[in-house]
Amino acid sequence: MALAFAFEEAVLPPAAMPGQSALWLGRLALTDFRNYGRGELAVDRRPVVLTGPNGAGKTNLLEAISFLVPGRGLRQARLSEVDRVAGGERGGAWGVAATACRGDDAVEIGTGRDPSQAADGGRERRLVKINGAFAGGPSALAEHLAVIWLTPQMDRLFLDSAGARRRFLDRLVYGFDTDHAGRLARYEHALQERSQLLRQSGPNGWDAAWLGALEQQIAEGGVAVAAARRELIERLGQAVARGVGPFPQAALALDGAVEDWLAEMPALAVEDRFREQLAVDRLRDAESGGAHCGIHRSDLRVTHLARGLPAAQCSTGEQKALLIAILLAQARLQAAASGLAPIMLLDEIAAHLDATRRRALFDELLELGAQAWLTGTDEALFAELGAQAQFFTIRDARIEHQADS
Repeated sequence: MALAFAFEEAVLPPAAMPGQSALWLGRLALTDFRNYGRGELAVDRRPVVLTGPNGAGKTNLLEAISFLVPGRGLRQARLSEVDRVAGGERGGAWGVAATACRGDDAVEIGTGRDPSQAADGGRERRLVKINGAFAGGPSALAEHLAVIWLTPQMDRLFLDSAGARRRFLDRLVYGFDTDHAGRLARYEHALQERSQLLRQSGPNGWDAAWLGALEQQIAEGGVAVAAARRELIERLGQAVARGVGPFPQAALALDGAVEDWLAEMPALAVEDRFREQLAVDRLRDAESGGAHCGIHRSDLRVTHLARGLPAAQCSTGEQKALLIAILLAQARLQAAASGLAPIMLLDEIAAHLDATRRRALFDELLELGAQAWLTGTDEALFAELGAQAQFFTIRDARIEHQADS
């Protein structure tokens, strides 16, 4: 079975900042992705600025990069929704290929919707290739890239559902623990199996041994996920509390029964308590169709320290500044832990920042040595970056490189 894209021999551009180390893309290629029939650009490790009118395809390029790590991308889209549609006709299954670099080492990675799966419903599957060979699934991508992002849709994160904040938190955990995505997927799969089993028949017809085995899997996996989240929150919380330039200091905390238990007792004891609670809740969970207890109900709390307010009660501008502070602190932590700054996708980031914070953001990205991908409609907002960045104009899914001045 072939993917809907091909891996081509990459010609890597020279490193722009040889004294710094980072994760970066040397090449990005798209096939039948959103409004792109085919699109390709070669870049170096400097920040990448994409400007052009609304609807031209700037965010689509960021979304393509976001599929190079585990998850459903920055728009949380179904795989079939990403396929290109032109003139009412659907193209082939979409694909994204890239040259992923760690310092001066490079690997060819790619992903795309499985073309053997129907695009009009049913089960969807994402295929992954590493250096031309099929990998086990999207979780394999975490071994080669770390990507974090901020989009305008995330400006409402603190007002959004707890699920949105959990997804945000889990993406941050991926940057430190490449096994986190796999553990989370196994937990969710066992949770679904348990729900199906509980719905199949009444209590007298339940397979107690099967239920017990599933609840053991849920407890073990859930405690591992919760422990990874707690560790990240502790490290990241300390960094955000210190502040990043003119961006606000914040306090981070987790709300959740399993997380609370982990603060009180050893992990093995928490597994036992979680498993026992699942057994107690079987009848209620059978009626509700879910699970009353578990890490799938946890929530992230953020507080603006200077104002002493929950993030949800802050102004729109303050909430965006808090998000930027969290992502910059995360990037610092990843760079310190691995020696490699993550790739950062910052969609329409500059338009709503004042000049001081905009300059501070650019300075932080340059100091990190991160290959940040920044989009906007107004090129003038990025002028301060000058030759320290590389500029592209996007018009109707056409990518035009602007020569360095």
